[in-house]
Amino acid sequence: MFSDTPLVVVRDAAALAEAAATMAQARVIGVDTESDSFYAYQERVCLVQVSDGKTDWVIDPLAVSDLGALAPVMADPGIVKVFHGADYDIVSLRRDFQFQFVNIFDTLVAAQQLGVPRVGLADLVGNWFGHTLDKAFQRHNWAERPLYDEHLEYARGDTHWLPALRSILLRRLTAAGRIAAVEEECRLLAKRVWRGRTFDPNDFLRIRDARTLSDEGQRALRGLYVWRDKVGQRLNRPVFKVLPDNVLVGIARIMPEHTDDLDPVLPQRSALRRRHGEELVSAVQAGLDDNSSIEQAAPARGDRNSGPRPRLVGRQAERVAIELKSWRNDLVARGVVTTPAAALSNGQIQSIASRRPHDLEELRKVPDVREWQVQEFGAAILGVLDQADPRRATT
Repeated sequence: MFSDTPLVVVRDAAALAEAAATMAQARVIGVDTESDSFYAYQERVCLVQVSDGKTDWVIDPLAVSDLGALAPVMADPGIVKVFHGADYDIVSLRRDFQFQFVNIFDTLVAAQQLGVPRVGLADLVGNWFGHTLDKAFQRHNWAERPLYDEHLEYARGDTHWLPALRSILLRRLTAAGRIAAVEEECRLLAKRVWRGRTFDPNDFLRIRDARTLSDEGQRALRGLYVWRDKVGQRLNRPVFKVLPDNVLVGIARIMPEHTDDLDPVLPQRSALRRRHGEELVSAVQAGLDDNSSIEQAAPARGDRNSGPRPRLVGRQAERVAIELKSWRNDLVARGVVTTPAAALSNGQIQSIASRRPHDLEELRKVPDVREWQVQEFGAAILGVLDQADPRRATT
């Protein structure tokens, strides 16, 4: 499959030092990671893949405990680090190995800016190189050892094509005038940090249908939510594998007092019932006994906002958002951008509509709005706001 490019598997410090020295001579490298996020309460990086166009390296952090030799490569401004979907990889590498990143290029961001219909790495590689990436191990537990040849071939495939893919995308971005937008997005991605797995009992309200429960039902659900997190930690399993959200809600809705009351949700022969039945009943009772306030609970799914209070709400904000989307769609129709997201995302539109900026400086302060968007579309956005809400100019 990759017969012309040698594969080097790095399992000790000496091999890592040698690999890092070679990488340091490259101008462009592809980078990817594999983690055990579907199998652990707190995921960790289990493989680091790097390609420079001449060699594919697969580095095993479970065998090499100190990856410090790679840190200068990741921080070197003279080396472009090419990722596909850099967000998770950068956050994970910074969390586990304290890497700092300078000069990255995200092929996913580039493809989105170009309006490519299908932006998955397999799609891009298939379109431009005629090669089919094997995705059989997407949900593999990468913490398992030993690593077999099929695992290594899969892993190297995610970086092998990245340097060449960047070259193709760069030419197209230059022709489309989208280089500055991608560069800004990549600078922001390079700064991403792990926010930690903080647990807030009131985050149970982020579960779908949690707000449809009665007050008592919500307290029962909070008790179950706390219990599930503790079990996940104890077993080192993702909480969704302990008990799915919909089952938690179903149990909270019936508020069982005895294990027999679980029948509508968990049949008697259910493994979950046999394993956790008594604990579930106890968790519900603990939740009902907990009289602490739910009023300060987290909002429904979505990022919490720490910015200023919205200036527009309800139908007013909705009307402005509709006008911004109409303007954005017109840009696509006129060929100014290839996809709506290449101008503004739906989340950015909602933020702009609610904050109703009066000038370019206020627009710059709207969360998640980029400088390239202000420069390219700022005046037009303010014009749309004026038309959608004429009172804006006089308030």
